[in-house]
This record gives sequence, C-alpha cells and structure tokens, in this order.
Amino acid sequence: MTATELGHAINVDATTVVRFSQQLGYGGYPELLREIREKIKSQLLAQPQKTGEADSLEGVVDTAMAELDSLFEQTRRLMDIEVVQRLVNRIEKADKIYLLPDTHARSAAQILQNNLDRGGYSAATVDSGVIELARVIRLIKKKDLLIALQTIPESDRIAAALHEARSAGARTAAILGAASFSSSQQTDLVLFAYAQPSVDLTTIVLNAMAYAVGQGLRWQFPDRFSGSDHSILQLASRIHKHKD
Repeated sequence: MTATELGHAINVDATTVVRFSQQLGYGGYPELLREIREKIKSQLLAQPQKTGEADSLEGVVDTAMAELDSLFEQTRRLMDIEVVQRLVNRIEKADKIYLLPDTHARSAAQILQNNLDRGGYSAATVDSGVIELARVIRLIKKKDLLIALQTIPESDRIAAALHEARSAGARTAAILGAASFSSSQQTDLVLFAYAQPSVDLTTIVLNAMAYAVGQGLRWQFPDRFSGSDHSILQLASRIHKHKD
C-alpha cells in the first residue's frame, strides 16, 4: 500500500503514517516499506515453496489459502482483547440477547447464535427488515443486549436500530467490518475488523471474530457449556428414534 492507501485502511491521515515511520527512525514511509518488503522476501525464501504455477488451479488455490493465512494472522494480532472481554461479560449479564446481522453477516450471527444456544443463553437472530426491527425494539428491555454484526457500511437501518435500542435503555454492542461504519457511533462497545478489499474477505473476518467471541464465552463460563453438546446429541438421537 501507499501511505495514502494505508492511512485510509486504518482510518488515519497519510501524514500520520509518514510521521510514524519517521518516529521509528526511518527517513519516511518508503524507506520503512522497503525494509518490510526485504524482511518478507527473506522469510518466504526460508520456507518451503509451493510448486503450482501462478496461472493454474493449484496456483490460484495456493494464493487463496496464503491470503487467508495472512488475513487470520492480521485479525488475531489486531483484535482488541479488552473489548472481547467486555462483550463476553455483557453477554453473560443480559436477560436476552438479540443478534442483528446484515445480509453478509448472517453466517457470523449463526456462529455466535450456536454458541449462545449451547451455553443456555436466551438469544435470537433478528431480520433487518423495518417491521421486524420495530417489533424487536418495541419489546426490548433495559437488561437485554442488542449485538449488531455488519459487513458493509450501507446498512443504515442497523445504526438506527442501535440508536433506538440505546434510547430505550437497552445495552448494545457491534462487531463491524470497519471502524468507520456509522453504527460504531451508536454503541459504546465496538469490536471491529480492518477494512478488506472485498465483502467476501470481510465476511470471513467477521466469522472468525464471532467464533473467537464464542470461544471466549466457553472459556470464561465453562459450567454453562459443560455437557451441552452431549445432551444435544442424546436428544437428537431420541427424536430420531421416536415413532408416532
């Protein structure tokens, strides 16, 4: 990335990127970039290389998997663990939890919903239609929690729903594809990814973040999850064997 592109990706001015480079002792951002490139090249040369040609199915798959490796590592390093801890605690204290995903974040909501169900939390995933949102917000209570999951910034309904829920006294939180989304201004608890070049990659990041939150719940409150998977399998077996 150029300094301008990097600044846009992390929501700062390009001059901040330059000053940061200089603060580290470099003459400017290009000098820092050159050193990073050389380090990456040396690391790659020290690792076993794939044999697939770039213009082949094997090469395309290798590139895609390497891209995901980098994406998950970036997400791991940049996730704010303090925010994850606060979200886990907020989930535990809520009477009822509402998950509000946009279209592309439904898989992330499903991942989180599955963990909440296994932990015995009272949770529901809400459709982002206007009538459904109005119905939920009208019923939401002060000890309830509304969690928005958003991959694209165009979902103004989600920002409006968070605003209305806060006005009603309910707790709110958001897992967002970028810090610049307007939804981030409507809640005091935001777990955000860094902007990705495609909605597909943003969706994958949100899935990973939802999975991490679910694992955090399992670690923080193990008694809630103890034996839950076994109980579900036993019940499923009884339902399967049941005859009218």
